[in-house]
Amino acid sequence: MSAAKMDMEEARFNMIEQQIRPWEVLDPEVLELLSTVKREDFVSPAHRMLAFADIELPIGNGQTMLQPKIEARILQQLAIKNTDVVLEVGTGSGYMAALLASKAENVYTVEIDPLLAASAAENLQKAGVANVLVETGDASEGWPKHGPFDVIVISGSLPELPEQFLQQLKIGGRLAVFVGEPPAMQARIVTRTGDTAFNTINLFETVVAPLSTARQRQRFVF
Repeated sequence: MSAAKMDMEEARFNMIEQQIRPWEVLDPEVLELLSTVKREDFVSPAHRMLAFADIELPIGNGQTMLQPKIEARILQQLAIKNTDVVLEVGTGSGYMAALLASKAENVYTVEIDPLLAASAAENLQKAGVANVLVETGDASEGWPKHGPFDVIVISGSLPELPEQFLQQLKIGGRLAVFVGEPPAMQARIVTRTGDTAFNTINLFETVVAPLSTARQRQRFVF
């Protein structure tokens, strides 16, 4: 193994032990995924050595990747099954889609930026991920054409959660979203428990870059 590859493996190990585990991510399947899905293959060559850093990493066109610990915690909380159909809003580099696809039956991931969508599709193809369909469009208020979904992951933040997303969940379906505005956002998991019944868990406070077309919260003007 080359020195550079050894350095990369050490950085991956340190990410899992020093960032992921302390964030209460202890599910062995999730930890195994973080070892096997190569995060460095989903970042630009200039940022390969930063692929495991505890930061939102730039991926081009003003977009960023979520911090590794946030991706891992969301993945653990969703408890995805191999029969689940998943919608991801905000493909970015394709890394989260690759993680989701490793556990799900199918993943539909939607990216508004055509260049990022094309790059993500290429990254996924190179990584040998066959059960992801990358589509280009604005899914900030839902993406009904493949729904309803077992799991929805919104990879950017929203000032508030549009009702359409809740209606696109199957009963028993789970939705991960970052809701709010800086400096206080909540990472939430919403589970549809009936036709009109939903259970919401606030996981942690964070600040995540917004979806570029997220509808702003209505403000009163005096």
